[in-house]
Amino acid sequence: MPRRPLAAVLTLGCKLNLADSEEIARGLRAAGYATASHVCEADAFVVNTCSVTHVADRKSRRLVRSLRKLAPGAAVTVTGCYPQSAGAEAMAALGADLVVGTRDEDKARLVDFLAGRAAEARRGASEEAAAPRLLHTRAFVKAQEGCNDVCAFCIVPRTRGREESRSIDRVVTEINAGLDAGAREVVITGTQLGAWGRDFDPPLKPHHLIAGVLERTDVTRVRFSSLQPQDITPELLALWQDPRLMPHFHLALQSGSEHTLKAMRRRYTTREFIAAAERIRAVAPDVAITTDVIAGFPGETEADFEATLAICREVGFARLHCFPYSQRSKTAAARMPCQVSPDARKERMARLIALGDELSLAFRRRFAGTVRPVLWEDEQDVGGERRWFGHTDNYLGVYAPGRDLRRRVTPVLIGGVYHDGVEGGCPQEDK
Repeated sequence: MPRRPLAAVLTLGCKLNLADSEEIARGLRAAGYATASHVCEADAFVVNTCSVTHVADRKSRRLVRSLRKLAPGAAVTVTGCYPQSAGAEAMAALGADLVVGTRDEDKARLVDFLAGRAAEARRGASEEAAAPRLLHTRAFVKAQEGCNDVCAFCIVPRTRGREESRSIDRVVTEINAGLDAGAREVVITGTQLGAWGRDFDPPLKPHHLIAGVLERTDVTRVRFSSLQPQDITPELLALWQDPRLMPHFHLALQSGSEHTLKAMRRRYTTREFIAAAERIRAVAPDVAITTDVIAGFPGETEADFEATLAICREVGFARLHCFPYSQRSKTAAARMPCQVSPDARKERMARLIALGDELSLAFRRRFAGTVRPVLWEDEQDVGGERRWFGHTDNYLGVYAPGRDLRRRVTPVLIGGVYHDGVEGGCPQEDK
């Protein structure tokens, strides 16, 4: 029998891109491909790019260029945000055979293009080989695309377009597809997930989506990715009484300075942010609250930056995702006066990272001696010994001995701090 053609679907950037990549991979498998999520000797490559910063742009360009040199005879296709910001011509000049956008019709076009390239190769492939394969222990499902907010620093409204919500039916179908392929956890994601449903007639709210997912699927672990303080409503938090909703919230702070938040065009104050975190902890005391923070936004003074550090300490985040301000063309911030010098941005980034390490360490130490459920993802080499790695419900990374744990959820006694995670005792019976 001829072998099935192999497509490597490579993802840069956010969880939304991971959701898009999983959709593309499913389409390719239906079209006759086997798929992988890493660089390998493939017949076709899909590069799902990111453009949130200049560094992300550079990584996107480098990956496409490298793949073209690595596999001159393979098909190289490009999707994601970078072609929307730099133009399809930039990707084509690096050797891409097809460049598409981020919407559903673009992904369908990409799959159709590669399906045509693989038509001969897939003839005669066995039914067993055609079985779908899950790339991850968790499935990333997109519920919403686009953003209408136009924050001053952000290029995403240009790369992802206007807000468009997917129906509950569509989200449920995607979740069930992931569960059928073996996923134990689902991450619901979107460009501006708190905006889900406001483009419907009549409008709906995110809590309607979550309630529909809980009612209509058998999913046992759900994460709802990335919200803003104004999205943390009583109706939303009431749903976290269901143990299937993981105690993990990602709230994007960006800055702890009122002056800077206003210049960024964010839609909350620091007090509103703190109040949202307090409401979350009232219903989920063991919750992990993670955040994004930008260092060196135009006009940010030392006092503004110190205010950011102070609020990060007050909230007690489980993890900081730190970014130096990246000047993006055609954004309002790029035209602002008082651009912070690269040296100052670098110095503030270092202080943010140090604080993030401190807060993460404190959060992990808090759970020593407790038992938490862990979804095991893969086996890793740690100091010459094999350890299984997975995440607790509140997103602690856990390393523990054991065999054949992949995709199992087991209660584990949390031990001391271990690298970027914690030690776990021998996993107990499946929960």
